[in-house]
Amino acid sequence: MTEFNVDEITAFNKLIIEDFRKNKGSVTVEPFVGGQLLLLHHVGAKSGVERISPLGYTLDGDDVIIIASKGGTPENPAWFHNLVANPETTIELGPDTIEVTAEALTEGPERERLFTQMADVYSNFYEYQKKTDRLIPVVVLHRR
Repeated sequence: MTEFNVDEITAFNKLIIEDFRKNKGSVTVEPFVGGQLLLLHHVGAKSGVERISPLGYTLDGDDVIIIASKGGTPENPAWFHNLVANPETTIELGPDTIEVTAEALTEGPERERLFTQMADVYSNFYEYQKKTDRLIPVVVLHRR
């Protein structure tokens, strides 16, 4: 998808979430077959409504790493703003639901290290960074 159509993304995310749960954390829908996905629960910063976003991740020790790329668009994804406002949340990782605290890294050597770690696994993140002037944030999800 080169342009973001909210209705299409919502429908696709719903399909991914259902498939993830049905298969206990494995996804059988292209292009995510064999990838590492989690379900991020987040509460709307303004609305207070709970939402769920499927996202790719990597691990850094016990921490779970996600990237707020939004495909390289000029703005951060809504889930990023929601986590900044409400960092205490949960993720579904495989068949488990885990309580986490989100820490946003928007600059610095640790952000760079974790971005590179994730982009080395998912090279599309390098392409997304090239498409935007913003420094794409990294989010560390610390298990509680």
